[in-house]
Amino acid sequence: MSFRVEPDPSFKDVLATADRPLAGIWICSASPVVAEICAGAGFDWVFIDAEHSPNSPETVLAQLQAVRGYPVIPVVRPAVNDTVLIKQYLDIGAQTLIIPMVHTVEDAQAAVAAVRYPPRGVRGVGSALARSARWNRIPGYLERASDTITLIVQIESAEAVANAAQIAEVEGVDGIFIGPSDLAASMGLIGQQGHRRVVEAVDATMARVKAAGKFVGVNAFEKKAALRYMDTGADFVGVGADVAVLARGTEALAGKFVPASKDSAPDSY
Repeated sequence: MSFRVEPDPSFKDVLATADRPLAGIWICSASPVVAEICAGAGFDWVFIDAEHSPNSPETVLAQLQAVRGYPVIPVVRPAVNDTVLIKQYLDIGAQTLIIPMVHTVEDAQAAVAAVRYPPRGVRGVGSALARSARWNRIPGYLERASDTITLIVQIESAEAVANAAQIAEVEGVDGIFIGPSDLAASMGLIGQQGHRRVVEAVDATMARVKAAGKFVGVNAFEKKAALRYMDTGADFVGVGADVAVLARGTEALAGKFVPASKDSAPDSY
């Protein structure tokens, strides 16, 4: 006996019906246990990162399975805007992708092509073998795949900010995610994502994306910044990361019992 199943809700559909900005947490530990803990914490979405984390399709798959039973939207970021990697993450069941380092219209168009089957794109057809179609248990998956996928491209450079309006207008791009840290670095202000010029660039980008009728998100781990971006129009905000929560939490716990020492931190790594 076999079962017919339906795809999970699309992030773009959830965003379209949300009555407030959606808060998410990064999962950088590559741990399905931590992913499940985060998925049950009450966030709206979880961000499984493979760009700056020790993740691969195998470890991302385990995390997607771990969060599947919770009312949270999983978002996956590949390491690079690459057709093969994007195909792999889609095939293991990622329905929402954030593509990093999209600087130009051409970059955005390449990402769109990668998530679509021919003749509209270049995604390889392997749904019968893949979790994306639940091994052919989702009726009409090949024809419906574009409806189930949310494509978000990441603007995180001064060049991308200058091209933001045109990038947002690319057909097939559902939303823009702004990365203030890399943006600050590209502006010669590394480590200063709260600098006035960086914040102004983020605000301007958000306005251009909203004018194009697309969803816009931003990364902001500092509470004041996150709330400000929520108040000024962000549809979704990354407000923290599992590894940062663990680092600060364990430091605070140790500080209650272990005397502070200048020798407590290693001199090198």
